[in-house]
Amino acid sequence: MYAIIETGGKQYRVQNGDQVRVEKLNVEDGAAVVFDKVLAAGEGSDIKVGTPYLEGLTVEGKAVESGKGQKVVIFKYKAKKDYRKKQGHRQPYTLVEITAIGDEKAPVKEEAPAKEEAPVEAVEEAAEEAKPEKSLKSMKKAELIEFAKEHDIEIDEKATNAAMIEAIEAALK
Repeated sequence: MYAIIETGGKQYRVQNGDQVRVEKLNVEDGAAVVFDKVLAAGEGSDIKVGTPYLEGLTVEGKAVESGKGQKVVIFKYKAKKDYRKKQGHRQPYTLVEITAIGDEKAPVKEEAPAKEEAPVEAVEEAAEEAKPEKSLKSMKKAELIEFAKEHDIEIDEKATNAAMIEAIEAALK
């Protein structure tokens, strides 16, 4: 099932499990988000279209992260007048993961059971196995965060890549 929602003056086609980059929302990372401006919803030939919105139907999501997009360069120039003006802009966004459309819920990821404390030798062996196949310095921010989560290393997700790499290397030693 998919839905077409309106937020931030734009329309987005979403399904369960999709990650959508929308105009900045005033919510914290990890908070629930509800979109009540649903223009259309359905699947195949069973599509409901609102006038302009469908009453009683909502799309639920979770704010994954907020940030700024790619830089857009604005360059103004007038020939033969010695006029040049360069300006940049980075549009703020919120990345939202869609969890439910109406009554339909997205599949829930199962959490791993709590791990027991391992002896020091096992921890050292795990650290040797945890050496990344790809060097830490060549990883992107999302890959560093994923690597840290896989190996139960606590890092500040909003830190710079260099700070994350230092924290991971310290934890692996």
